[in-house]
Amino acid sequence: MSWLERLVVTGGTRLTGSVKINGAKNAILPLLASSLLSEKRIVLEGVPSLNDVYTMKEALESLGIKIKWEGDTMEVDPSDLQSLELSPSLARRMRASNLVMGPLLGRCRKFKVSYPGGCTIGSRPMDLHLKGFSALGAEITDDHGCITAEAPVLQGADIHLDFPSVGATENIMMAAVLAQGTTMIKNAAREPEIIELQNFLNKLGARIRGAGTDTIRIDGVKKLNQEISHGVISDRIETGTFMTAAAITGGEVWINNVIPEHVKAITAKLREAGVSIKEEDDRIFLNSPSRWRAVDIRTMPYPGFPTDMQPQMMIFLALAQGTSIITETIFENRYLHVGELRRMGAQVRVEGKTAVITGVPQLTGTTVEATDLRAGAALVVGGLAAENTTVIEGIEHLDRGYERLENRLSMLGAKIQRQQK
Repeated sequence: MSWLERLVVTGGTRLTGSVKINGAKNAILPLLASSLLSEKRIVLEGVPSLNDVYTMKEALESLGIKIKWEGDTMEVDPSDLQSLELSPSLARRMRASNLVMGPLLGRCRKFKVSYPGGCTIGSRPMDLHLKGFSALGAEITDDHGCITAEAPVLQGADIHLDFPSVGATENIMMAAVLAQGTTMIKNAAREPEIIELQNFLNKLGARIRGAGTDTIRIDGVKKLNQEISHGVISDRIETGTFMTAAAITGGEVWINNVIPEHVKAITAKLREAGVSIKEEDDRIFLNSPSRWRAVDIRTMPYPGFPTDMQPQMMIFLALAQGTSIITETIFENRYLHVGELRRMGAQVRVEGKTAVITGVPQLTGTTVEATDLRAGAALVVGGLAAENTTVIEGIEHLDRGYERLENRLSMLGAKIQRQQK
């Protein structure tokens, strides 16, 4: 149990060698949820072994779905769906539990789900999801945090999102696949995971186009009845995390099984700081200097700089020459890690949505606690560069999104191990 464990990092080792990136957490979760729309066997390959994936598997099994998981291959049999209600305990464990709403509404015309849990980095309201379902014809009731939806008929509609929310875009796409007529999602999220979901659903028999742009068109079909196998795209945030880990240690690392296009915003900022990066078809070579320049970052929806890389870049910039400014535009609570970074010697001042980072020559190891998934990654990255030993508590957050991160960093030369408390 990862909540009984901690990571111990002894800094100062330059990372060298090569590492392979795993399948994307933020892709596999909606793919698994969307399997509820089908009644035929689905094989998923490149599935990462993450706590959130285990939780989604448990959630689907609680609804009657049969799942076999061996290595990185998962076989899903959604033919015997038995329940339309997700238990509150499962919903609370993971934000992405809300992704079962769209497929249940699409296939069965109803669902009952509690408000989801996950990282505490902002309100992440459900309004956009529920407005989309309402536009398709669902009647929504919210009874003390339990959301029920019912629709005798789902009818395609024009839906304009107030914000290009990834989760809302995915949920509406999944609900609309089996609706009558055509649904248009305007101001849709453009993330690679949206394209991945479109490709997966189209393989199953859906008719969707436009993913990757701000307008997605879904022409409803009667059923999804294709048996398919599908390889999951690689994780761009894991890629970025390894890039910052290599960069902060002045390392030379090949990062394999990547899609360079998906990390262009990260690559651009690291290059601006003075890091040398070479891109090939499915891999990146990174060679970092011993000191680097300060840069300014503004988090934005894709293809802008990802909010999920903001904490890792903050600790990297804590060792830059000069002053960097980060503006967080996506989540209002995404500076909870700042206090822990300061304990390591980082000079960070937060004013509203803005963090001002004044570069220091050295970080110092101490005991710190991960407040959320990406904050945990930032503390690991900082520990790799810090003097002495860093002890990271709260690594259950880290295990939600990184598969045995310490083992893969060790293969690059890092001195890092998992210990029982």
